[in-house]
Amino acid sequence: MFLALCSAAAQPPGRANIVLILTDDLGWSSLSSSMDRHLAGASSDYHETPAIDRMVREGMRFSRGYAPDPICTPSRRSIQFGQTSLRQGDEEFAGNYRDAAHRPPSIPETLKSADPSYVAAHFGKWDLRAGITPEQLGYDESDGNTGNRDGDFSQERGEKWLKEYILENPKQTDSLTARAIRFMAKQSGADKPFYLQVSHYATHVNFETRPQTYRKFADKKKGNRHDNAAWAGMIYDLDASIGRLFEALDSLGLSANTYIFLMADNGGVEFIPPVGNRLAPPSAFSKPMRNAPLRGGKWTLYEGGIRVPFIVKGPGIKAGTQSDVPVAGWDLLPTFCELAGKTPLNDSRLDGGSLFSLLKNGGKGKVARTSDDFYFHRFNNSYPHSAIISGPYKLVHFWKTGITELYNLAKDPGEIHNIRASEKTRAELMEKRLFSYIRKTNPAIAAKYPDGKKSAP
Repeated sequence: MFLALCSAAAQPPGRANIVLILTDDLGWSSLSSSMDRHLAGASSDYHETPAIDRMVREGMRFSRGYAPDPICTPSRRSIQFGQTSLRQGDEEFAGNYRDAAHRPPSIPETLKSADPSYVAAHFGKWDLRAGITPEQLGYDESDGNTGNRDGDFSQERGEKWLKEYILENPKQTDSLTARAIRFMAKQSGADKPFYLQVSHYATHVNFETRPQTYRKFADKKKGNRHDNAAWAGMIYDLDASIGRLFEALDSLGLSANTYIFLMADNGGVEFIPPVGNRLAPPSAFSKPMRNAPLRGGKWTLYEGGIRVPFIVKGPGIKAGTQSDVPVAGWDLLPTFCELAGKTPLNDSRLDGGSLFSLLKNGGKGKVARTSDDFYFHRFNNSYPHSAIISGPYKLVHFWKTGITELYNLAKDPGEIHNIRASEKTRAELMEKRLFSYIRKTNPAIAAKYPDGKKSAP
């Protein structure tokens, strides 16, 4: 049996419907709407996303919304349980999370503990890579234990960054949306509150887009940062499917009682095709990085790898608002719990906190978490690195070299100026908190790199 993380709230149960649209590899500045109206260049100079633009106009954008990890699988695991990927671990995740008695409850389990009438579905890319199915985490309907290949028209891998596939139903967007709409209609007819997660395969390679969409962007003037017609088409087709989901909610009469969340599992790739020296600063390249004005992209803990589009639309959320409060994917579970009409319990296993007060107060306020700091780790044998974000400051530690970098994101969102030397005391305190969290939550990393030093050449 899992431990319920929700307790009775002062207000009666909300029975609100909740939809999470999780996109794949969607960069922070890849939309035609800006993710930060105070920062120049925080939107695409080529892509078009009219449906997501509607969400921005009618809801709340978070200028500092973070994916839990710079790659997909750990991010998806994190979202399901409200924990950092550092706490969950990498190779040990499967063994530790298969048994419900020894793990925290998932999103659907948490919602059902708040209100047993909730029905949950997951459609699209699952990709926990742990031998755990959606049904084992409490989903009533799903596409099963799916991964990237289930969304690709072709399984040919050798030229995936060069080939373009022009076809109908690219990245399964149409069929995914059709299943999602059928599920919503079914629950509406039964008067059941629901949680629906639509995890799109787009915009991960392969490049797939409709013929007419490809022609639209092939004929359009290229941008300085974004110039790939197939990728632009893939985003446009993804956006169109999201628009159909919005239209269905409207036609079913569900919009007034449904919260819609949209975020990406990680940032977009830094270039097409990706480069080998992805940790290099923007000045090392002859053209702007695709996530500019942010640095880096997928696979790294620079802002381009973990800061992603993060938008919420729903009842009581003031239209067209922007919140600059940092939020992360591990905040979703406790947020959903409160939207279901219950108050999340304090639980030391959770890293997330409810965003309910931000949503109801124009994006202002503070999120109650077990720690005010955000923690990240990149599990990679070639360039393992960890990061801590504390308010406007971000520290990145590279384990093999022992190099630590410190940035003030408020003044330097592009992470160009390493202020480690001039802010030595601050850097040391943040390092101490980072290493302490790692020793507490993931002793394997601490054992491999004691005291933050490389243990072996």
